[in-house]
Amino acid sequence: MPTVTIDGQAHEVEPGQKVLQLCLNEGTEVPHFCYHPALSVPANCRQCLVKAGTPMMDRETREPVLEADGTPKINYFPKLMPSCALDVSEGMVVHTQRTSEEVASAQADNLEIMLANHPLDCPICDQAGQCPLQIQAYKYGPEGSRFEFEKVHKPKRVQLGPNVILDAERCINCTRCTRFTAEVTETHQLTIINRGDKNHPMTAPGEVFDDAYSMCTTDICPVGALTEDYFRFQARVWEMDKTPTVSDFDGTGTNVTVWTKNNQVLRITPRENLDVNEFWMPDAGRLIYKTYNEDRASGPRIGGAPTTWEAAAAEAGRLLADAGSNVLFLGSAFATVEDNDLLMRLAEAVGAEAPRFLDHRGTRDGDGFLASSDPAPNTAGCLRLGLEPADPALLAGAVASADLVYILQDDPVAAGALTEADLDGTPVVLHATHTTTQTPATVTLPITMSVETIGTYVNETGRAQLLRPAKMVRAMNRSLLMAMGTGIGRQANVGTPFDRWHDEDNKVDCLPGWAVLPQVAKAVGVDLPVVSPAKLMAEIAARPAFAGATHGAMATLGVPLETADAESPQITA
Repeated sequence: MPTVTIDGQAHEVEPGQKVLQLCLNEGTEVPHFCYHPALSVPANCRQCLVKAGTPMMDRETREPVLEADGTPKINYFPKLMPSCALDVSEGMVVHTQRTSEEVASAQADNLEIMLANHPLDCPICDQAGQCPLQIQAYKYGPEGSRFEFEKVHKPKRVQLGPNVILDAERCINCTRCTRFTAEVTETHQLTIINRGDKNHPMTAPGEVFDDAYSMCTTDICPVGALTEDYFRFQARVWEMDKTPTVSDFDGTGTNVTVWTKNNQVLRITPRENLDVNEFWMPDAGRLIYKTYNEDRASGPRIGGAPTTWEAAAAEAGRLLADAGSNVLFLGSAFATVEDNDLLMRLAEAVGAEAPRFLDHRGTRDGDGFLASSDPAPNTAGCLRLGLEPADPALLAGAVASADLVYILQDDPVAAGALTEADLDGTPVVLHATHTTTQTPATVTLPITMSVETIGTYVNETGRAQLLRPAKMVRAMNRSLLMAMGTGIGRQANVGTPFDRWHDEDNKVDCLPGWAVLPQVAKAVGVDLPVVSPAKLMAEIAARPAFAGATHGAMATLGVPLETADAESPQITA
């Protein structure tokens, strides 16, 4: 493999690799704007310039020419090179801005040119605080501007489509957005119009930027030229806390960052995972953020009347005891592996049949990219646990013959699997997430959503991934508090009663399944001890279908699980 020396440090690299990517992989920061690892290399911003050269060769002997100290003499290229487009080669020597004054001066000059017509919008720009141009101007740019004339003006607040707004004056023509629509989604909805200092991205006349992945352009925009319509002017990035977790939007299991302020989800952005979603996510997966905040089921109820958790668990236990083994348990592909496993243990303890679950696969159209036809995030996890899909043709009959229906985090009436008439006269214990749930319940025990709990989803490719809580609920236990970590700040979260902006109503009165199911089991005389969801998953990970999928192993990128075998044939059901 070629050996390349960067700022005096030697690195062995794969042939054909670009110098900029090598620097980034090795932890050497080189400022850049137009380069993105998933897009083509235009080398048009010229910010990633480096001084580079290769060993000088004797033309007659074809041997390296040596310096007096015995080291190879380097023949540097006559001009600084854009590292994003420069291929590594054997013996190459590279100097970045850290070891070359020439490179540092060129990068500062380049930034001064970029900022000559750039508006001083930082105080009102949504990108402030996470803007590569802002950051690099402070780190590598000149201390002031010599440009004392009126800046070029371009269109502002242009609604390119339903989800993206353009401020053309901020654009530095990196072309990331146009390359994304040309190379990733292939919609070709954006292009660069005009010439010189008047150019900027735009749609064709009469066209709308309605690409299903349009907001990915706001993620990769290195300035504040493209912003998300739904998040515009909602909060500053330093006011929010960001939590790495997994989306519950569908079976893809998109890795996301959830942004919260005052215990409300304000924004969802994709998180890099090259084995799942690379750098992208569909717009529809972001726009579900309101479902985490609005119409939430808060507080247990008996017959629709508010009650205490102890009373609700006792009533659910009484209904279970009265029904004996004649209970229809319904697990959920929206619930975590841990919660479904505990439901299976509860069903076994009372002598009932193993739970089944509603199979939502195929109930909506996928796009063959990152939007799945399965709106449920954990269908594969249910199958690996041994849960079988409920037969829609037989479900109403099963309800009619049962003395109790116990439903975990699903809505069979809204899904069309049952009608309210089917459930008439049959007691129902329901773990609901929203007040808009259409399934009537005798006892409602509100359950956390994916942004409030710890747990495991298995996506449709068989990758086990870990959920982390981004929001607080009213009854925070040790496991939830430890999972939220020390990064949650007062401003980003719910604050204290002494903060004027504090809103206690933003804390939903619900519990994770792994916390409430043992309470119900205890009320019926069954012991389901759960020390923590991590220890519960460690027990599950001892099974062949979940081998190695502990919380520690999953970390932030997940664990690929083995395919189906003789011990777990249900995976391919």
